[in-house]
Amino acid sequence: MNSLNIAWLMIKRTIGRKRGFMAFLLLPCLVVTGAVALFGSEQATRAVIPYVNEDQGAAGAWIVNELASKEEYLLKPMNTEAELREAITRQKGNAGIIIPAHYTDDLLQGKQVSIELVELRVSESSYTLRAAVEGMAAGLHQSAQVVMAATSAASSQEQIAESAATQELFEQLLQKTAEHQISGEATDLQMYPKPGLNNVTGFTIMFMMGLLTSAVAVIMEDRRQRTMARVYTAPVRAYEIALGNFMGSFAIGMTQIVLVLGISRWMLHYDAGIPFGVHFLILAAFMLVSMGIASTVAGLIRESKNANVLNSLIITPTCMIGGCFWPLSIMPDYMQKLANFVPQKWTIQAVETISAGGTLSDIKLPLLILCGMAAILLTVGSVILRPNQPGVDA
Repeated sequence: MNSLNIAWLMIKRTIGRKRGFMAFLLLPCLVVTGAVALFGSEQATRAVIPYVNEDQGAAGAWIVNELASKEEYLLKPMNTEAELREAITRQKGNAGIIIPAHYTDDLLQGKQVSIELVELRVSESSYTLRAAVEGMAAGLHQSAQVVMAATSAASSQEQIAESAATQELFEQLLQKTAEHQISGEATDLQMYPKPGLNNVTGFTIMFMMGLLTSAVAVIMEDRRQRTMARVYTAPVRAYEIALGNFMGSFAIGMTQIVLVLGISRWMLHYDAGIPFGVHFLILAAFMLVSMGIASTVAGLIRESKNANVLNSLIITPTCMIGGCFWPLSIMPDYMQKLANFVPQKWTIQAVETISAGGTLSDIKLPLLILCGMAAILLTVGSVILRPNQPGVDA
């Protein structure tokens, strides 16, 4: 009962006030909403394709419509070729398409005509776009050959009538092709993590660590006002006090995780490809490590003013090293080795493994490492806390 009372008082002191509620519940939800909007939305993962269609015939319009119907592309019309090239130079698009003038007429005259692709550098999206455009161009050329053969065999009148018939038959053929009466169904084999999941998870756990700052601030306040020393002299067992503080902080952390996952999953409809229970388990393991860091830091800090540097010396650097802002693969080798010692790296690895089709057995190592870090840090923190010492500025 004593532990429950202490836990409830811990919850009231942390999120029972307006400032605590905004900082530890409202702000993380807003940040995760922004991260999902920036990195996790379907539009954010689509390749932006500026294009110029100088063709007045059916072939140019058909290519544009076919590309626009694909989920992986977001087409943006440009007025001139110079405007398109400037957009690519400024990296406002992954690759650009220029459909030349009289493209349809040249196809129906049997000429070899190509579509120009403008790209600043070769990437996965530009390579797949080139393959798609070349495939469509080859199909248009074959269709034009068939239409030319059919109209030349059936028509024996003047050349103008033959050209009009060719145009009309070609347009009809493209209309039938655009109906896609035979289509395939894409199956997500979950061979890779969901695009943008790294950043969404990184920002989520970064703001979850804000609870670390709150826990340290509460402990420092109790130490400065000698509240902790008086509590430990009360007729309450020491393990009950420690258990109460642990339960209170853990309950706040679990509430934060449920809110974050609930908003991203059911309100924003962000599908990370991870079951709710497994996702909750991974973030809960990370929360345990954060609590261990808080108890250890609170035991080491003796002056309240030093608690203000916690964010710049621990939270931000470890998030940078752990891959919250960018992939670990772009970091130097020594930084990648250093990332093995921060919990963010193992949390993101576990989330991405599950998103790529893994199971709980595939993330045993990251979860064991997180639990080991939490056990070590919580043990060290409980040993060096020394509640009977009021602190330098008491």
